Amino acid sequence: MSEIREAVFTEEYDGMRVDRALALLLPELSRSYIRELIDAGAVRIGGKAVKASRKAAAGETAEITLPDPKPLEILPEEMDLSILYEDEDLLIVDKPKGLTVHPAPGHADGTLVNGILAHCGSSLSGINGVLRPGIVHRIDKDTSGALIICKNDAAHRSIAEQLKEHSITRRYRGVVIGNVPKDDGTIEGNIGRNPYDRKRMSIVREGGKEAVTHYHVLKRYQGFTYCEFSLETGRTHQIRVHMASIGHPLVGDQVYGPQRQAYHLEGQALHAMVIGFIHPRTGEYMLFTAPLPEYFEELLKKLEYKA
Repeated sequence: MSEIREAVFTEEYDGMRVDRALALLLPELSRSYIRELIDAGAVRIGGKAVKASRKAAAGETAEITLPDPKPLEILPEEMDLSILYEDEDLLIVDKPKGLTVHPAPGHADGTLVNGILAHCGSSLSGINGVLRPGIVHRIDKDTSGALIICKNDAAHRSIAEQLKEHSITRRYRGVVIGNVPKDDGTIEGNIGRNPYDRKRMSIVREGGKEAVTHYHVLKRYQGFTYCEFSLETGRTHQIRVHMASIGHPLVGDQVYGPQRQAYHLEGQALHAMVIGFIHPRTGEYMLFTAPLPEYFEELLKKLEYKA
C-alpha cells in the first residue's frame, strides 16, 4: 500500500517553490524525487495536484503519496566492504576513495549500493527510490570515509531528521593548498549550482542552501595545511567549495583547485573520519571513526619529509 505523508508550510516557507520547500521539510526525499512525484500528480494541496513552480503559502498542508518501492533494477555485487558497525537497523561503512555511492541511470553497477545489496539483501530502506536503497546521505566519489546505511524506513526517517536538525556529528580530515592564516575559523555561505557550470557548486548570493563549515588547523607544512573540518550542514561539495572560496582548495581537487596539482592524487585529499548520531531504536549516542586511508597517510609522510 502507498504511504501518505503530510508537510505543513510554516512562515519560513511562505512564497518558496513547493518542490524546494518539500525538499527542506522532508530531507529524506531528494528534490529530484519530489519533482518526479509532483509530475506524477502525487503531491496535492487542498485536494488539487500542484506544479513544482507553485509557491507555498504559510498554513497550507501538502499531501504526498509515496508509491511502493519499485523492484530493484540494479544487481547485487560482491564487494569487500569495510564495515565499522552493523545491527538490524544500520550499517556503518568506511567507503574507499574512488567508489561512487549510488548508481545513476545508465550506470547501474560498480557502486557502493551494489555492494550493500549483496551484503544486506532486500533489508534496506526504500524511501529514496530505486537507485538509492538505504542511502540517507552521501559523500563524493573521491572522498573516503564513514557513511550511514539505513536498513529500514524507520531508521531512515530518524537519521534524516537528525541531519535536518544538524545534530549529527561529522568531522573530516583534509589537506589544503597554502598556509591557512588562522588556526580556527568558520566559513558561511549558501551553496547552489554554479550558474555557468551546472556540474560545479558555488557560493551563491541568492537561493542555494545554507552551509556552515568550521575548520581547525592540525599541522602546517611547507605550502600546505592539514585541517579538521566540522560540518553544521551537509551540502554537495561543501568543504571543497568553502575552502576554495577562501583561497585554500583541497590538494588533488581539480574541480575547485588548480589543474596542475602536486603529488598527483586522483581526486581531493578529504576523508570523512568521524560520524556520530543517536541510534534510531535505542536512543543511544554512537560515535564511529574511520581510520585514515593509506593514500592519505602516504601524503602526510611526503609533506613531513618535504618540511
